[in-house]
Amino acid sequence: MVKDGTHDFSQVKVLVVGDVMLDQYWSGRAGRISPEAPVPVVNVHTQEVRAGGAANVAMNIMSLGAKAHLLGVIGQDVSTGITENQQGIQPALDQYGVQLNELMQSAQVECGWVLSPSGTICKLRVLSHHQQLIRMDFETTVPEVAAQALALKVAEHVAHYDVLVVSDYAKGSLQFVEQMIASAKQANVPVLVDPKGLAFERYRGASLIKPNQSEFEAVVGHAVNSQTLVSAANELMQRLDLEALLVTRSEHGMALVTRNDAPYLLSSQAQEVFDVTGAGDTVIAALAVGFASGMSLQSATHLANQAASIVVRKVGTSTVSKAELDQAIKASMRHKGYVAMNEDELLTLVQMAQRNGERVVMTNGCFDLLHSGHVRYLNEAAGLGDRLIVAVNTDASVQILKGDARPIVGVQGRMELLSALSCVDWVVAFNEPTPERLICKLQPDVLVKGGDYKPAEIAGAQCVWASGGQVEVLSFWDGYSTTRLVDKITAAKKQEQRTTTDAKA
Repeated sequence: MVKDGTHDFSQVKVLVVGDVMLDQYWSGRAGRISPEAPVPVVNVHTQEVRAGGAANVAMNIMSLGAKAHLLGVIGQDVSTGITENQQGIQPALDQYGVQLNELMQSAQVECGWVLSPSGTICKLRVLSHHQQLIRMDFETTVPEVAAQALALKVAEHVAHYDVLVVSDYAKGSLQFVEQMIASAKQANVPVLVDPKGLAFERYRGASLIKPNQSEFEAVVGHAVNSQTLVSAANELMQRLDLEALLVTRSEHGMALVTRNDAPYLLSSQAQEVFDVTGAGDTVIAALAVGFASGMSLQSATHLANQAASIVVRKVGTSTVSKAELDQAIKASMRHKGYVAMNEDELLTLVQMAQRNGERVVMTNGCFDLLHSGHVRYLNEAAGLGDRLIVAVNTDASVQILKGDARPIVGVQGRMELLSALSCVDWVVAFNEPTPERLICKLQPDVLVKGGDYKPAEIAGAQCVWASGGQVEVLSFWDGYSTTRLVDKITAAKKQEQRTTTDAKA
C-alpha cells in the first residue's frame, strides 16, 4: 500500500520463526601487539548488544512499519530454576536471554518464547576501527523437545498472519520445519524461507526460498552464467514444489525465478559495502513485508534489493527504516540511465510510480545526433506527466529505418545523452521495427509521438487505450531535423573537399 507518496505497511502482520540469538559488539582501539602472543590488544571502550538471526528479521519488519510476532527458543537459567513476575511463576531467562528479550520488548516485537536449558545463542564480535578482529560463539544445539514445542506454537498462531517467515541458521530450532510449512499451507498462509545447509528438501512446499549464491550452488552445482542459474532454479523449484526461488548474488544483485513469469534479474544497488552481517535478514524481512502488503514478487524483490543496498553500508547487525527505504527508492527511480536499465527492472519502477499516483509518459525514436529540437520535444512530452520514458531504437533498428549510413551515434552513446537530460527519467532500448511490444508491456499512462501521425496510427496506441491511458501527438519543432543536419554536414564536407582540390590545382 502507498500512502502520501510513501509505502505504508502498518496493516501488514508477519509471523517469524527460527533461530534467535544475541549479537554482542565490543569495540575499541587496537594500538599494539600483545607481548603474550602475536595478537592485537584491543582497549574496549564500547559494548553493544543487538538482536540476531530470526530476531533481527523481526526487528527489520518492525523498522519498516509492519507488525512482527517472533517465535524462537531462548535459554532458561537453570541455576535459579523459577522466578515470580507479573505473570506468576515463570522460569527465569539466562543472561543472554534477558538481554535479547529486553531488546525485543523495546522494539515492541511480540514474542512467543520456548525456554530451553540449552541456553540462548550468543555471538561476540570484537572490532577495531569498524573491522572485525575475532568472533566468539556461545551455543549448543537446540534440543528436539524445544524444537517440537516451537512447531506447535507455529500451528497455533500462523492462521492469524499474512505471511510466515522461516529464518534458518542451522542451530536446531527448525528440526520440525516440515510441520511448520504444512501448518501454514493448511491455513493458506504463504511461507518464505531463508535456508541454511544442503538439505533443501526440508523446505518442500514453501512459497519461496531465498538462498545466497554459494548455498544455491552447493545444492545444484556451479552456475556459470545467469541462464544456467535460471535453468537450475527451475529444476529445483519443480523438485521441491516451490512457487518461487530468489537467489541473492552479492555484488551481482538478485535473481528471482517463478513458475509463471520471466526471470527477474536485478543488479546490485550498493555503492559501498562495510558489513554484510545480517544483510540476509533484511532482505527476507523486506521481501515478506512487501509481498504481504500486496506487491507482486517482482516489486517485493526490488524493495528487498533496495533495503540490502542500505544495510550493507552499516556496521554490524542492523535494520533499515521505512524512511531510509522510501528515500532510497525515490532516488533509484530517477535517471537510471543506459547502464543498469532493462525491461523487467523498468516495469517494476513504472508500476511503483503508478501506485504512487504518478503519471507515466512514454515516447520513442532514434534520437541520432541529439539536437535542440529533440530537447524541446522531450520537455513538452515530460510536461504531460510525472515520469518520462524514452525508448530508443537499437543500431540495427535504425539501419532498417534510415539506411546503412545511420546511426551516426551508437545506441549506447544516444542513451547516455538522453539519460543526462533533466526531463528524462528512464531510457530503454528496443530492437524491433516498432516499440509496440515494449509499450504494451510497460502500459504507460500517456503515449506521445511527434509528427504528422493520427493517434490510431501510432504503434502501441491500442494497448494504451485498452489500459485506460491516452495517446497524444506533438508537433516537432520546425527547422530541426537530424536528417537535415546530416545533409548539411555532408554538403559541408563535399565543399571542403572541392576547395582542397581547387587549391591543389
